[in-house]
Amino acid sequence: MERDFIVLYTNMNIENLNTMMENSISHFEKELSTLRTSRANPSILDNILVDAYGSKTPINQLGNISTPDSSTISIQVWDSSLIKNVENAIIESSLGLNPQSDGALVRLPIPKLSEERRQELSKIASQFSENAKISIRNLRREALDSQKNDKKENNLSEDELKKNSIKIQEITDDFIKKIDQIFENKKADILKV
Repeated sequence: MERDFIVLYTNMNIENLNTMMENSISHFEKELSTLRTSRANPSILDNILVDAYGSKTPINQLGNISTPDSSTISIQVWDSSLIKNVENAIIESSLGLNPQSDGALVRLPIPKLSEERRQELSKIASQFSENAKISIRNLRREALDSQKNDKKENNLSEDELKKNSIKIQEITDDFIKKIDQIFENKKADILKV
């Protein structure tokens, strides 16, 4: 009876590992979505904070963001007194966009990227990819350490440790492949003219 509980507990560690690695992938995808390509994508504004009502507020909480066409993002600011603040936050961001305002609507024309800027964005995406891989490998190390501790405390046999270590490595390899695939897709998107 006690042995069943221990094996279940160990499997739960592997389930937790899966969940934590999925979270790393989600974070990686969110980071990549903030990189600008030549197509209008509202998620590039996700990291922009605007001075509003005495605090920094995410831009998507101050108005409706839409893409009327593939080369324009429009922001319909709910409080017209904040339009100047929204424009300034966009100008100060590293996006390289110049907002155009007409009343309650702020338009962001998305210019075509230069070859140099595409290469720069590709390098940034590569760095995000490497950080995600490091995160996955750290999770693998923690899971393996947990397995070794269970073995030390005689909660796990040598065979179970070996089997679980192989399983943890397989999971890690799968997630590293996912990161590589996501990165390659984003790189192709960035470099596409």
